[in-house]
Amino acid sequence: MSTTTETKPETATARPRTLPTAPCSVVWSKGHAYVLEGFRARWVGVDDRGRPHAFTGADLQRRGWTHTRCN
Repeated sequence: MSTTTETKPETATARPRTLPTAPCSVVWSKGHAYVLEGFRARWVGVDDRGRPHAFTGADLQRRGWTHTRCN
């Protein structure tokens, strides 16, 4: 009879991260920077061709995001 038990280590991906809420916060998604517009609560940035894009917080959660640039 064994008295030890195995537990799974917690990983950073196990708990959901929340997007920043301070106006002018910057996050990265798919190699592009997005800035939070405080008065509209949307994330704005540009695509590869310089066209503007706006996302809701839920959209960015689905797309994936980080605090640092990742290619």
